[in-house]
Order: sequence, then C-alpha cells, then structure tokens
Amino acid sequence: MTPAEFFSLCANLALGGVLLAIALGFVRLAKGPSLADRVVALDMMAVLIVAFSALYAIIVDDPTFLDVVLVLALIGFLATVALARYAERRVMETPNGSADRERIHD
Repeated sequence: MTPAEFFSLCANLALGGVLLAIALGFVRLAKGPSLADRVVALDMMAVLIVAFSALYAIIVDDPTFLDVVLVLALIGFLATVALARYAERRVMETPNGSADRERIHD
C-alpha cells in the first residue's frame, strides 16, 4: 500500500466516523431528555462539523475551506455560550435558585 492510498483510506474512515458521530449527536439533540443534554449535543455537533470541514479541506487540498472552518468554530462557540446563559437563567428563575427538575427537564 502506497502512502497516498493509506492517506486516502484514513481520510475516508475519518470522514465516516465524523458523520456517524454527527448522526449520534443529532439523536441526543432530539431525544434530550434535559436542556443540558441538548446543549452539550449541539456543542458536540458544532465541533464535529468543524472537524468535517477541516478534513474536507485537507482531502481536496483547498485552503479556502479553512476560512469556513474558522467561521463555523466561532459561530459554534457563540451558540454554546448563548445556550449556556439561557440554561443558567432558566435555573435561576426557580424559587430560591433551587434546581426544580420539572422546569429543567423538557
């Protein structure tokens, strides 16, 4: 096996693994059961989409996709921060700041 064939095989396996992880993250995002689970799943999916885009940029040898990777990473980070602040405010709205399970779980 030549190095080019080995690289192609590894890249294709990595893309397949990332796609599988994105699908599993989407299942967790849809099922929940809590808001925290959904926030973590969304953050994981954002990181995996960044990884997929970076892998694709390496495979096609086109560095312009790396700009897309940077933008996706920044948007994913901002979305995670916004959702975490929303979850924190949602918990703080409960009486005495206690974590009321009925309000946290959807």
